Amino acid sequence: MAKRTVAEQYVDILVRTGVRRLYGVVGDSLNPVVDAVRRNAAIDWIQVRHEETAAFAAGAEAQLTGTLAACAGSCGPGHVHLINGLYDAHRSMAPVLALASHIPSSEIGTSYFQETHPERLFQECSHYCELISHPQQMPRVLQTAVQYAVGRSGVSVVALPGDIASRPAPERAEEHALVTSRPTVRPGDEKIDRLARMVNAAERVTLFCGRGCAGAHEEVMAFAELLKSARGARTARQGVDPVRQTRTTSA
Repeated sequence: MAKRTVAEQYVDILVRTGVRRLYGVVGDSLNPVVDAVRRNAAIDWIQVRHEETAAFAAGAEAQLTGTLAACAGSCGPGHVHLINGLYDAHRSMAPVLALASHIPSSEIGTSYFQETHPERLFQECSHYCELISHPQQMPRVLQTAVQYAVGRSGVSVVALPGDIASRPAPERAEEHALVTSRPTVRPGDEKIDRLARMVNAAERVTLFCGRGCAGAHEEVMAFAELLKSARGARTARQGVDPVRQTRTTSA
């Protein structure tokens, strides 16, 4: 039985993270990964006409679903075309994993045809950007990239030379458990109690709700309704804390 390739291992890890579509343009150094997607029934290759579209599509999917999305570009201009969409995704805090396929590993640093330096190129539009130079390195780098994209809500970029993608994956490569959703972050009880006292003592309250309230629309609306309702005022006078009644742990 043929051994699993690095490209197949890459795709398998994507599937484990919940990625079900990989947007890109087929060709050149990216072919091993595209073929690995073809053989994996749990993920679809979404062919686009331009890599920029692939990055924007992944960013849109991530913003609509709140989950990790992925795109890919071949070596040279292929992955360079991803940059506009990745900037947009990163500034929008969309969790996107980009594969920047690369020239043959033995040619890196020789001014080879279409050579770029992805690890430098994508620094400003990613939380994490690293080059894989050995099959043993791939699982750990990819899993780290996933954790950065999900945990910090932005872009991660993995640069993978085509020849490395075609090599057999190491049999005992480290593949740890993946966290595929952001943890819930909330203020401590002491700060919430202080806010409750301030709100209860105020005659008028105006709510300015920004990104920190993402995912808590219903709770925010209930809180706003409570602050202006006669029932809320009565319960406050009766010693019942309306703010504590509607407290939520949603970020």
